[in-house]
Amino acid sequence: MSDNSQIRPVIFDPKLRLNRSDVIAKVRDLSPNLASVDDQVSPIVGSKAEALKQLGRLNPATYGRTRNHLDGAVTGLSPFVRHGVISTADIRDQALGLNTPKEAEKFIQQLAWREYWQKLYRENPNYIWNDVEPYKTGFDAEHYADDLPEDISQAKTGVACIDQFIAELLTTGYIHNHARLYVAAYVCHWRRVKWQAGARFFLMHLLDGDPASNNLSWQWVASTFSHKPYFFNLENVEKFSGDSVDTRFKTNKTLAGSYEDIYARLFPNLEPKT
Repeated sequence: MSDNSQIRPVIFDPKLRLNRSDVIAKVRDLSPNLASVDDQVSPIVGSKAEALKQLGRLNPATYGRTRNHLDGAVTGLSPFVRHGVISTADIRDQALGLNTPKEAEKFIQQLAWREYWQKLYRENPNYIWNDVEPYKTGFDAEHYADDLPEDISQAKTGVACIDQFIAELLTTGYIHNHARLYVAAYVCHWRRVKWQAGARFFLMHLLDGDPASNNLSWQWVASTFSHKPYFFNLENVEKFSGDSVDTRFKTNKTLAGSYEDIYARLFPNLEPKT
C-alpha cells in the first residue's frame, strides 16, 4: 500500500486572482513528473464565463444537420459538462429556447445518450472495464493485445488521418466524436488491441473524458456492447472530414477499399459481408 501521508490538497486562494499562466505554472510546480507523460497545455479555456459564452453560440438545428462532420456545428460544451460547470439540463433548456422541439430533436438526443451512459454506469459499474458481451468479430478476447502500441500513443502509425486525430487529442485534449470512433475502430479492428487499452488512453487525454460515455462507446465500437463491430473506410473519412484532414490514398492505404473488402480483411472468420 502506498503512503499517502505526504499528499497535499491543491488549494488556490481566490484572493490571489491567478491568471491562466499562473495556474499552468502552479500545476507544473506541483507535478514535476508530469512532463514525462504529457507536457501539452490545451488551448481550451475552462471557466463559467467561457461555458456561458459557448452556450450562447448554441445552434441546435445546425448541429442536427452537420453533427457528423468534423467541421460541423458542435458545441464544445462537453468539457464543461464533464467537470460540472454547467449541466445537460442547462443546455437542454437553452436549446428548447432557441428552436422548436422538432428542430432541436437531434441535439437533445445526444444529451439523452450521455444521460443514458451515466445511468447505465450507476446501475452496472462492472460494465466500465469489463466486456459486457463477447466480441462479435470472429476473434475471442485473448486474440487482442492488452497494451496500446507506442506508435498509436505517439501518433506515429503511418496512417495520416489517424495520426492527425491522435495528435489533435494530445495537443488539445479534445477531438470530434466521429474522429473518436475512427480512432477506436482503428485500435480495436485494424490493430486488434483490446478496447480497454484505448479507453485508458482517451481518459488520460480527453478534457471531457468520463468512464461512462468513453468506455461504453469504446465497447460499442469493439462489439462487446453491440451486435456488430463498428468500422469505416477511407471514403467515409473523406466524406465527413473536409479539407483539413489528410485523406489521400497514398498516406492512408490501409483504410482504403470498399466496406466489403475491409470487412473481409478485418474479420476473416466471419461470413462475408453482402
